[in-house]
Amino acid sequence: MLICQKHLFSLDPGVRYLNGAYMSPLLNASVDAGIEGLRRKSSPNRIAAEDFFTDVEILRGLFAQLINARTADEVALVPSVSYGIAALAKNLKAEKGQKIVMVEAQFPSNVYSWQAVANEKGLDIQSVGMPVTQKNRGREWNERLLAAIDDRTALVAVPHAHWANGTLFDLKAISRKAHRHGAVVVVDGTQSVGAYPMDVQALGIDALVCAAYKWLLGPYQSGYAWFSPAFIDGAPLEENWISRQHSEDFARLVDYEPNYQPGARRFDAGERSNFVSVPMCIAALRQILAWDVGAIQEYCRALIADSTSKWAENGYWTETPDARTAHLFGIQLPERVNAGQLQQKLKEQGIFVSVRGSFIRVSTYLYNDQHDVDSLTGVLAGV
Repeated sequence: MLICQKHLFSLDPGVRYLNGAYMSPLLNASVDAGIEGLRRKSSPNRIAAEDFFTDVEILRGLFAQLINARTADEVALVPSVSYGIAALAKNLKAEKGQKIVMVEAQFPSNVYSWQAVANEKGLDIQSVGMPVTQKNRGREWNERLLAAIDDRTALVAVPHAHWANGTLFDLKAISRKAHRHGAVVVVDGTQSVGAYPMDVQALGIDALVCAAYKWLLGPYQSGYAWFSPAFIDGAPLEENWISRQHSEDFARLVDYEPNYQPGARRFDAGERSNFVSVPMCIAALRQILAWDVGAIQEYCRALIADSTSKWAENGYWTETPDARTAHLFGIQLPERVNAGQLQQKLKEQGIFVSVRGSFIRVSTYLYNDQHDVDSLTGVLAGV
């Protein structure tokens, strides 16, 4: 069992940071790697031609290991979820009259590109609503989503864990049914990958895109995309020099090369070889792999295990543990509680969470300890 890892971060003393779903703090090791990267850029004579390739391939391999990709060739380095989704949308095979299935209120990065391609190709979009009932909400939402997948479906574009409340979607069941109907499954893993186990082979999904600055402990404007055979031979969003074969040979860059580097490298964003952010991401993924994602999730589960019943005693509702993650979940407020006033009271106590409608979104991690959760419980009981 992991123990609290707060010493590996530099959170301000007295802060109870329960808001990793908004943005994670950086590991001290990542900060050190970033500072060293800045120093290298300050003396560019230290940056050799091979340095444009070495670290990005290390990073690609680490992410492939994290999600159990077949090979690192299936991974692209992208600056954002919207970038990766736009590349996938460019390569969606769909005919007029087919439909795209999503869930209600999913994060916009996994929506806008699909709206654009739907308008372009004459597709319908079906958004599966969240059940109003509290009982078995997560299970019923999954059942509704599965029921929406039929012969008209070209694409299911969903999160793994819902960004507002942590509801888990059964990607294995979704993929199985989607494939029976000839559809593909694209997943935004931003709110799960790094804190909840992800195995792209076992789940059978067709593409995965993740921002790095939340549960992957990376800097902003960093991310990853995984492409299955359904997408890996597609057209990239941009045509950059470094994604072409023989780009390692700087003396031949104007021998214009029609062929791409192997696999998903064609989808890498331009200037992928960021000499500051890439080393930061490497340090982060190495630490996450050393901890083990399953162990991270178990730590978070143990952290809140005794608290959910206390919240319920005071009129607060949370989804059942089997239907949500332990690192990200929503606490629905009773009618007597004003969300804005509650957030202010929490902030006065140094407790940071997010407000999402009638929910407060709580997100725990290894830098949290029992005192952080107990402090939250104390404020909830007092309003």
